[in-house]
Amino acid sequence: MLNFDIVIVGGGPAGLAAAIAAKENGAASILVLERDQELGGILNQCIHNGFGLHTFQEELTGPEYAARYIERLQKAGISYKLNTMVMDISAKKVVTAMNRTEGILQIHARAVILAMGCRERSRGALNIPGFRPAGVYSAGTAQRLVNMEGYLPGRRVVILGSGDIGLIMARRMTLEGAKVQVVAELLPYSGGLKRNIVQCLDDFGIPLKLSHTVVEIHGRKRVEGVTIAQVDENRKPVPGTETYYDCDTLLLSCGLIPENELSKELGVEINPLTSGPKVNESFQTSVPGVFACGNVLHVHDLVDFVSREAEAAGKHAALYVKNQTEHDNSADIPIAAEQGVRYTVPNTVNLKRMDEEHTLRFRVGDVYKNCYVAVYLDEKRIYHRKKQILAPGEMEEIVLKKEELAAVPDLTKITVKLEEA
Repeated sequence: MLNFDIVIVGGGPAGLAAAIAAKENGAASILVLERDQELGGILNQCIHNGFGLHTFQEELTGPEYAARYIERLQKAGISYKLNTMVMDISAKKVVTAMNRTEGILQIHARAVILAMGCRERSRGALNIPGFRPAGVYSAGTAQRLVNMEGYLPGRRVVILGSGDIGLIMARRMTLEGAKVQVVAELLPYSGGLKRNIVQCLDDFGIPLKLSHTVVEIHGRKRVEGVTIAQVDENRKPVPGTETYYDCDTLLLSCGLIPENELSKELGVEINPLTSGPKVNESFQTSVPGVFACGNVLHVHDLVDFVSREAEAAGKHAALYVKNQTEHDNSADIPIAAEQGVRYTVPNTVNLKRMDEEHTLRFRVGDVYKNCYVAVYLDEKRIYHRKKQILAPGEMEEIVLKKEELAAVPDLTKITVKLEEA
């Protein structure tokens, strides 16, 4: 059996950043396991720019951003295996993996970092009526076909869902010569970043129809068209609002789901709101010695935030291995999300393990204008900042300071919520 201080499942942006940070913080032996044929994860198919503004203070494409971390990983001498699928992780942190050249591998780790990323919500999860013709793709699959394999999925395109990948593919398909007729969004607001709506739809004259969805797919062998209808406040189609669009391709951009099958089998406690693990301030899950970061934890909108989060997870995994951190969970302080705040990461903090400053990330559940973000330590308010607009598509950050938390005697709860202006 192979032995490593830290095994990292996933060689995308989260896994790469976590591995480098763990090495810099004293972990002697690290192994990254990646199921694809190269490191970098989803970044390899994201050939548009806009990456690295926070991390490198310059605008990079996805492959350029990944290349910088891959170079650092290789210079640090960190081991990795490609084309290797992790099949199981036991409670004793034995990782069972498989590849073509070595067969079944069993690797014992002193700590495991989960960095498997996320997957797209499929057509089967959306229950769209109609046949199952060719021409229905997830937006990410279409992105890979266009950017990495050189295929154009279709010429006349309708996109369902206004997530960032769908918005970016509306622009990409247009630049490749396809006609994107409309982007339909079930919700009354877009799930993507404001800058992507402007740069990918508005700049190309592509209409965005909010509170609309696909109610029927036409065609048996190949998509021939789709019918889109307006929905009411209960997200039910409104009779008489149907519009038919002639198209040969339907792209689905209807949300991302953290890839947590391995986590669930391991017994990691999952947050039902994020579909990712519940973690503490060290990004440690409910299973001691198992950490999580990146999109497997909660879906991010910027890869720069993934890298920051993963660096913290890698650092704390290294400290765990070196036994420099106390892991008595009895002093954990729960963090509550209330009044418009949908969830927070982390779910708890422990002052014994907490750094002097900790970045808490959260998303809201709806669009809010001219409100305040507030943080309470029990009944004491320590943070109150006005926001002109808050939207579910944009992740928010608050920096918690250890000295402020320690100043409240017998602190029992931290609350993050929205208040009216």
